[in-house]
Amino acid sequence: MRRSLGNIFDRKCLAGLDGAIEWHVERLLDRLADELRGGEADFSTLVSEELPMSSIGGWLQLPRSDYTFLRELAHDQVFTQELLPSASQLALSDAATVQLQSYFRSLVQERRKAPGDDPVSRWLRTWDELESDREAADEAVYLLALLVFLAAPETTATLLSSMVWLLLEHPRQLGWLRAHPEHVPDAIEEVLRYDSPNHIISRVAPGDTTIGDVTIEKDRMVHLMVGVANHDPAYFADPEIFDIRRKASHLSFSGGIHYCLGAPLARLEAGALLSALLRRMPGLRVSAPPVYAPRVGFRRIMELRVAAP
Repeated sequence: MRRSLGNIFDRKCLAGLDGAIEWHVERLLDRLADELRGGEADFSTLVSEELPMSSIGGWLQLPRSDYTFLRELAHDQVFTQELLPSASQLALSDAATVQLQSYFRSLVQERRKAPGDDPVSRWLRTWDELESDREAADEAVYLLALLVFLAAPETTATLLSSMVWLLLEHPRQLGWLRAHPEHVPDAIEEVLRYDSPNHIISRVAPGDTTIGDVTIEKDRMVHLMVGVANHDPAYFADPEIFDIRRKASHLSFSGGIHYCLGAPLARLEAGALLSALLRRMPGLRVSAPPVYAPRVGFRRIMELRVAAP
């Protein structure tokens, strides 16, 4: 499955997306500036939620009219990946999953009938060579399209809001970054380390194993506490200090064969947004603490109120 995707966000792909993402950033900041003339504005709703959806939706060539519908389904679906989801959260996730399955199965069938120069059509051509059973090929492509979509808007939106919140709360570091914009990538990595969009990643043990002094049986679910690992004092000096000058490594994109396929795209979006904010909005400030969704594993800043000077 993973090999069939290849390196989907390689340099060539990112070079093709760069201009579109920068255009979306400028458009969204124009809208934010308009809202700020009237006082406060919600950065999360106006910018953070919109940019990842526009980026992944445009890349997959989904109808723009579907973006709001799909984004709301993504918000609900991730409850199934929580550490201890409630019955009501699981019900929301189940309902959202059914609708997402229907949407992306239909998308695959549409691209099957009228293929084009888009990722889903390319995956169909790849899987037709790998799998003689067309239904099995369609199922594989459906799962890929759904996975790629679900991985994109939720976590990246949180990264963008966390980035703005943390930097505005550390004005001296923000000022230094404005004078040294070449360190924008370092700032993004520190945001990812300090407050990962995912605090928990779940895996199933393929066999009996021992980690440290803990025995894990085959097929047992294991919850990896990524947010805690990113603050391990044995690995990071002063881990509770937010410091964009540190060369931060982290597990926020997982690792090995599970390394996030969309990591380059998330970094591209964050870099484009942060660079534009440094240039366009030097006086932006937070007017209220962020409001978080009731989650543990998948972070989500539902509201981040900002104001102009």
